[in-house]
Amino acid sequence: MSALLIPALTLTATGAAAGILAGLLGVGGGIILVPAFLFAFTRAGYSGPDLMQICLATSLATIIVTSMRSVMAHHRRAAVDWSILRDWAVWIAIGALLGVLTVGALRTRTLQVIFAVLVVLIASFMAISRPHWRLGTEMPTGIRRALIGPVIGFVSVLVGIGGGSMGVPLMTLHGRSMHRAVATSAGFGVLIAVPSVAAFLIVPASDAPPWTLGSVNLPALFITIAMTLITAPFGAAL
Repeated sequence: MSALLIPALTLTATGAAAGILAGLLGVGGGIILVPAFLFAFTRAGYSGPDLMQICLATSLATIIVTSMRSVMAHHRRAAVDWSILRDWAVWIAIGALLGVLTVGALRTRTLQVIFAVLVVLIASFMAISRPHWRLGTEMPTGIRRALIGPVIGFVSVLVGIGGGSMGVPLMTLHGRSMHRAVATSAGFGVLIAVPSVAAFLIVPASDAPPWTLGSVNLPALFITIAMTLITAPFGAAL
């Protein structure tokens, strides 16, 4: 029990932080959950070639609940653009499923490097971007949407995030206000996480911690969700 105490406390704290971030920034919280899961599992004595796969899959599973909670909180403030979610759903889901296939073919060290590189690239863009930057006044349609949507889903699964880190810049670059972009991007998490987690539940992981279904670790999932359910509305209020 003493060996599991620190991992459990880590998951509790990061789950609370992830919920606040989900509501505040429209992200699913995977940016902090994936490293936290990796730390918790490693600290508890687990390792293996598929450990990062378990972290990504479990992070995406938490995003289903976190994003739904966040979207509903934003919806009560009439901030969600449901037409965007409807028009982009299929394309994002296709990319998410391709992401699952890719994650299943890679090993922990490779996925760690991919995670680090993609997070740095996303953060760098957010750091240098300016509110007045525009690529257009309307969201992409047609072939542009068919290309961008799968990229959002694919990259998000490789990083274990809900898509807000890419969805928010996409919407603000196309004329949506920051508040509307954050609220709507929370819904991207559901579009990404539901199909990818359904696939991860049937993708086995070697040397998995106990109570892992497919690639989703249930104890980590439930501890995190318990906290995100409480804190996501606070983030939305902020």
